[in-house]
This record gives sequence, C-alpha cells and structure tokens, in this order.
Amino acid sequence: MKKIFTVVLLGAFCIVNAQAFKGLGDTKFNVGMNIQSGGTGIQASSDYGLGENISVGVLASYLLGGSGISNVSFSDRFDAKLRFNANLGNVIKIDPKLDVYPGLNLGLKNFGGHLGARYFFTEGFGVYSELSFPIAKYNTNNLGYNNQTTFNIGASFNMN
Repeated sequence: MKKIFTVVLLGAFCIVNAQAFKGLGDTKFNVGMNIQSGGTGIQASSDYGLGENISVGVLASYLLGGSGISNVSFSDRFDAKLRFNANLGNVIKIDPKLDVYPGLNLGLKNFGGHLGARYFFTEGFGVYSELSFPIAKYNTNNLGYNNQTTFNIGASFNMN
C-alpha cells in the first residue's frame, strides 16, 4: 500500500508540473517506468513537433517483472507504438513550462489513447507522467500485459 501511495503522489506531482512544447522541429525524449496490474516495466518514447500544437513519435516498452510472469516470452513483454499528440499547453494558456497532451497510439498489441503532461525545470531536463489505455485490442488470447491501462512516470529531455 505504501508503494501505491508513493507512486500516486509522485504521479500527481508530475501531472501538476509538466513541459512546454515549442512546435515544429521540437524533439522530446522521455524515459521512465510503467506501472500496471500484475507488473512494472520500463518505457522510452520520443516525440517530434510537426507544427505548433501537433507532434508524432515512437514508444517502446518492456515489462520487467510482476506477478505470474516468470515464464512470459519476450514478445509478450515488449510493445512498440507510433504516437500522435495534440500539445495543448499554449492553447489553454497555462505555465509555459507545462504541456498537457492527449493523443492516440497504434502499437503491435493494440490501438489506444493516452493523456500526458511534461514539465521542464531547465531548458533540457524535466519530468513527465502519462496514462495510457487500450481502445481496441488485437489479440485477446495473449496474457494481456500490453492490453491494459498503464501509468507511466519518468524523466523528460529536450533534444534541441
């Protein structure tokens, strides 16, 4: 229970404090951990600005451990996704260091959505938090680790 409480507090902090999206050519790289029912893992994503409020990117995640996954194959633990984000920080006129971005993702395991936030403390370093959820699952016969809602937290880097 203490772990869940700590993660929720950290996640709330990350959502309140998130990074500004600057537009065309802006590149962000996020690396962190994901938390889901039955396991935790690592995640890395990169987003590239196509316009003032639109970005596309890629994401890869890997489930490290959890309950009942000792004999789970690499393909059941790994997922890769293409992402589309609508960066709303400057649209809703919040703190310039804060960006809130809803989006869609198309992965190897499902089609889904996400809602995230980034906050940069300096020009190049910040934190992010993201909630991802499946909309359509491709294979409901697999173990389902990549077909559930995940909560992600971690560090964000501005690559410009």
